[in-house]
Amino acid sequence: MKLPIIKHLSQFIEENDQDYLIETIEVLEALTELSTLKDEELDVIGELISNMYGALEVHKMIKGGMDKKEALNTFMKRVLGSIDK
Repeated sequence: MKLPIIKHLSQFIEENDQDYLIETIEVLEALTELSTLKDEELDVIGELISNMYGALEVHKMIKGGMDKKEALNTFMKRVLGSIDK
């Protein structure tokens, strides 16, 4: 996951609607079912999907009243904490 991408996508959600990301995730998940995709292509799609889910999580925290910067930091700490385990 890349914080700059999640930050940018969070801004996109604020300016537009989270439904755009949800629908994009659905399209990307459908693409992963193609048997002709190479591993590298699947990795890229997977990275995009995980960043989009991350942005949705950050947006949820912001809607819950958390400051945007604090939401981004909290999310990344949670991600890094799960990697260390």
